[in-house]
Amino acid sequence: MTPDELSVVRQRLEVFAVDVFTPMVRSDQRAKGETYLRGLLLDGRRKSMQPMADRLGVDHQGLQQFVTTSTWDTTAVRMRLARRAVEVVGPVAWVVDDTGFPKDGKSSPGVARQYSGTLGKVANCQIGVSVHAVTDAASCPLDWRLFLPTSWDDQAVDEADRPEVVARRARCGIPADEHHRPKWLMVVEMLDELAEHGLRPPLLAADAGYGDNSQFRSALDERSIDYIVQVKGDALAHTSDVQPVARVWSGRGRPPTRTDPRYPKTAVSLVEHIRAAGRAATETITWREGSKGTMSSRFIFLRVRPAGHRVARDLDGLLPERWLIAQWPDDQPEPVKYWLSSLPATTSHTDLIRYGKIRWRIEHDYRELKTGLGLDHFEGRSFIGWHRHVTLATAAHLFITELRLDPKAAAPA
Repeated sequence: MTPDELSVVRQRLEVFAVDVFTPMVRSDQRAKGETYLRGLLLDGRRKSMQPMADRLGVDHQGLQQFVTTSTWDTTAVRMRLARRAVEVVGPVAWVVDDTGFPKDGKSSPGVARQYSGTLGKVANCQIGVSVHAVTDAASCPLDWRLFLPTSWDDQAVDEADRPEVVARRARCGIPADEHHRPKWLMVVEMLDELAEHGLRPPLLAADAGYGDNSQFRSALDERSIDYIVQVKGDALAHTSDVQPVARVWSGRGRPPTRTDPRYPKTAVSLVEHIRAAGRAATETITWREGSKGTMSSRFIFLRVRPAGHRVARDLDGLLPERWLIAQWPDDQPEPVKYWLSSLPATTSHTDLIRYGKIRWRIEHDYRELKTGLGLDHFEGRSFIGWHRHVTLATAAHLFITELRLDPKAAAPA
């Protein structure tokens, strides 16, 4: 926003800040929070402390103290933002993903040479994992976690490297109970935290980085969270009509230790299931209007039972029946995308595709948060500082989202 644009909505921003920063017990903290929001919203190439302070005409040390050493409860503010975002957006789904924050040095918490899907390569970066409430028209982050690679885990590194890792963690203020966890588990932790505050997803969508993990899908099943997730075509599944058979002991050797029914060795890859159905089984589905016109393609819909020793069975010992969806455009010799979904068998094919495709909104959020609101401009080196910065960037994003959804508001494009 330009200074003139911000002045038009200044009063509304102040009211917004009073509400979302209510968990901050001190008035000076709430004032600093509103100032930081103005710094993130104002136009400028950099949204780090010094440039924002210069544009605002305030002392940058005050902003730095507010983010890095002040005592306000980041989680309480983030949960208040999440409740407000769910009310404002009215999500049809939540989407989970992660995004990279390129870094030059080695001192920022969690920084390492690691793969970032956002960057499309291995790079020196931090990785943030997030959950977003989405519709086709609006979206906003609900929660964040900073991913810690094993090189930042004093319990995972070799004993010879431990003193250096302990020192790095201390310099960044990483809590003693924060250790390396896979990204999918961090998502489950966020879902549990949001559930504790009365927030549950109507549906969860994710890319193959999460969908390929059967433990992640089982964790969603355990929490009765419906999902539609992308997967790779080499995942295995049975046809939906395959039934397990009782284990029979031949009488020789040791008796089998497992007594649950065993599925026959008929599981094949998702690719083979789709090839068996053939291109004749495809149907055209239109899911939304894009910037370049109507978005549609050809899809196949099957019912299968995903296989694998980590796939949790139901109370009857059966593998769960799921939707297998494949996108197979007419101009492609093979399907280009695959999804698995736990949505009911009665779900319409159009809805399945609309939900499967809705994860584009999280990429929209990442792009807007980074290009317009300084999400990746934080230069601090503290663990709590990173989480506070992304929380404040989320607040700025929610404020803009509210302006856009209010036809009477003067909102930026």
